[in-house]
Amino acid sequence: MLAVTVTFEKKGRSFDRLLLAPLSLELLMLAKTSGAILFGMANALVPVALALFLTDLSHVAWVAVVPAVALIAVTSTFLGLFIAVSVSEIFEAQTFSNFFRFPMIFLCGLFFPIDQLPVFLRPLSYVLPITYGADILHGAFSHGNTRSFLTDFVLLFLFCAALFAISLRNIRRHWIL
Repeated sequence: MLAVTVTFEKKGRSFDRLLLAPLSLELLMLAKTSGAILFGMANALVPVALALFLTDLSHVAWVAVVPAVALIAVTSTFLGLFIAVSVSEIFEAQTFSNFFRFPMIFLCGLFFPIDQLPVFLRPLSYVLPITYGADILHGAFSHGNTRSFLTDFVLLFLFCAALFAISLRNIRRHWIL
C-alpha cells in the first residue's frame, strides 16, 4: 500500500510540498510510514483475536510476539518505501512490490520449512527479511524456531535500518533537486 501511495504523491507533486515542512527528511519519512506500520500491526491482531476464541493461547510467548509483529510491520513498510522510491510510475510500484511479496510468502518458512525447500532456494530464503520474523513467530507459538530470538531480532532490526537508509539515500539522490 505504501509503495503505491508514495509513488502517487511523488507523481502528483504533493510529496514536494511535504518536503517544504521544517522537518528533517528522516522524521518526515518516519511520520509518513508510521500509518502503514500501525495498519500492519492492526492487521496482525485480527487472526490473533480470532484465535482467542478458537484455541488456548496461554503457552504463547507474547514477549516475543509483540515486538516481532512490530518489527515485521516496520520491515514490510520500509520495504514498501524502498520500492516506492525506486520507481517512477505507479504501475511499476505495484509490479515491483509483487516481485518481492509473493516469493517472500512462500520462501520465508511460514508455510513450508526452509530445510524442506530445494537446496538452490534456501540461500534466497535467508536474504528475505520476513524469514526472521516468521522464525520468531514459530518459536513464540510452537517452539519451532531454528535460530535464537536474539539473532532473529537483530537481523530484523538490521533489515529495517538498511531499508530505511537506502530509501532515504534514494530520495536524496533522485527526488530532491
